[in-house]
Amino acid sequence: MNFKILLPDTFPFATEIPVRIQDINYGNHVGNDAILSILHEARMQFLNSYGFSELNCGGTGLIMTHVAIQFKKELFYGTPLKISIAPQKSSNAGFVLFYKVEFRQNDQYQIAVAAQTEMICYNYDLKKITRIPPVVIEKLNLTEIQ
Repeated sequence: MNFKILLPDTFPFATEIPVRIQDINYGNHVGNDAILSILHEARMQFLNSYGFSELNCGGTGLIMTHVAIQFKKELFYGTPLKISIAPQKSSNAGFVLFYKVEFRQNDQYQIAVAAQTEMICYNYDLKKITRIPPVVIEKLNLTEIQ
């Protein structure tokens, strides 16, 4: 199987997160579980930049229902990572976040990881899926996946 994540052309959000010592595995590089944790931190920063959180995203909660990670390069302790995020609407109840994880090498950015997560709107009190609130569609400028 030849799996490939197709990243969008533009990313409206970027943050920098350094590789921490707890991200390093026995192979002396970033472990796959640590990448998921780094993506989570970047997602929280992305949501916070719009005044949202995973527990209150325009009046509803969010649940990650799917994740896909494509590893392209090794990452090592102390490396500053640039993580860019782009959202796209996937249904009336959810959206996909695309992640581009890069590091600088020879004054150029190299892609180390491409990833995507499916986020579904969820009412934790009622234990049911809800529609994406209009304020979230507007602020995140959610468009349909092509």
